[in-house]
Amino acid sequence: MTRYPRDFRGYGPTPPDAKWPGGARIAVQFVLNYEEGGENNILHGDAASEAFLSEIVGAVPWPGQRHWNMESIYDYGARAGFWRLHRLFTGAGIPVTVYGVASALARAPEQVEAMKAANWEIASHGLKWIDYKDHTAAAESADIAEAIRLHREVVGEAPRGWYTGRSSINTVALASEIGGFDYISDTYDDDLPYWTQIAGRDQLIIPYTLDCNDMRFATPQGFNSGDQFYTYLCDTFDALYAEGAAGNAKMMSVGLHCRLIGRPGRVQALKRFIEYIGRVEGVWTPRRIEIANHWRETHPPKSIFRADLMTREDFVARFGGVYEHSAWVAERAFDLELGPAHNCAAGIHSALSRVFRSASPAERLGVLRAHPDLAGKLAVAKRLTAESTSEQASAGLDALTDAERSRFEELNTAYVTKHGFPFIIAVKDHDKAGILKHFQARLANATASEFDTACKQVERIARLRLEEMI
Repeated sequence: MTRYPRDFRGYGPTPPDAKWPGGARIAVQFVLNYEEGGENNILHGDAASEAFLSEIVGAVPWPGQRHWNMESIYDYGARAGFWRLHRLFTGAGIPVTVYGVASALARAPEQVEAMKAANWEIASHGLKWIDYKDHTAAAESADIAEAIRLHREVVGEAPRGWYTGRSSINTVALASEIGGFDYISDTYDDDLPYWTQIAGRDQLIIPYTLDCNDMRFATPQGFNSGDQFYTYLCDTFDALYAEGAAGNAKMMSVGLHCRLIGRPGRVQALKRFIEYIGRVEGVWTPRRIEIANHWRETHPPKSIFRADLMTREDFVARFGGVYEHSAWVAERAFDLELGPAHNCAAGIHSALSRVFRSASPAERLGVLRAHPDLAGKLAVAKRLTAESTSEQASAGLDALTDAERSRFEELNTAYVTKHGFPFIIAVKDHDKAGILKHFQARLANATASEFDTACKQVERIARLRLEEMI
């Protein structure tokens, strides 16, 4: 593998300020997953009963059999839990986004009617609440298309957002290609929405959450009481709210399930959290589609630098001169495992540095010798590379007095005579006096030590060049 698809960089060290409406410091977004009636069940044509996210922790599928207790637990979510949550959110004046499984929505006309009356967003949660990890791309595509069709039939309009949940490696790409959704949420990788390119199309991703999620009431080492859920939600809110106060506003997602948080012994924790955030200024509680609309208007997609998508010819043409007259460094770097993390100055510098560090001593010596003398004859003759010319000028080495030029020539000759390569220093890090000071001090070093120092300076020069290029 020479191109690594996972993105470990994201927004990097300086994420954008979300700039939420009204100057809000945080967007708290509640998602209600409506899955009851869409889960695995032989009544639905599935091979076995459901075994996921219920009060029966550790349940296993029953092949070819209905699981009465499991069905009854799911039924509770539709019969009682949904209405308890509906009263809570409508009473608080907070609209939610529903991730609705299409086949479940088709079996819940009163609940769908209540969602629409409350102006809740009904996004798609797939055709069935089943695991797609072993589905072929063709089979999953067919289910996505049918989910959209059935959703439109039941709700009256097509879904604008998508979240499969029990997804495959193909889910995000398939949903983007088939549905043309305003947003997709099958990721958990950020505290902010972001754009990605899928088949030449800009796709907005609004990440979801598995930690601020009542599913942890139904998993080992999860929440054992409402107090634990409440405390975790508050701690998450406090951390993100503080970041927003510092001009770095974020998004907090809260994931809910009718059959889990809808139980009387848990819903009070959610109620207390809603009251907690209601006592603080600068909190926006939108539906997910409103986040998508805001992000599209405020942070539209931009063309970004993609080194991992460059051809070899373009890569070498752009970075071949970063290491002075040593295009082979860029040529070998192209063959490394590059990915989204390399689409920045730090990433390209890492790739080039790895090649340089793993090169033979003779090759590295060749790079050192390719560098010009400071304020030497090539500079006088204006035969330096554009990069070297700019760098030496930044430290005033293009405007030396006769005495200064004479001193540099003297030091250059002595240094090369002793060490066998030119004196190399990242001149942009120093002024003229500082360069001379280092020059004189390093002249006395042992050649082996000075070789290592010169190599480190070559890497530093490369980094500074890349920061200007990217």
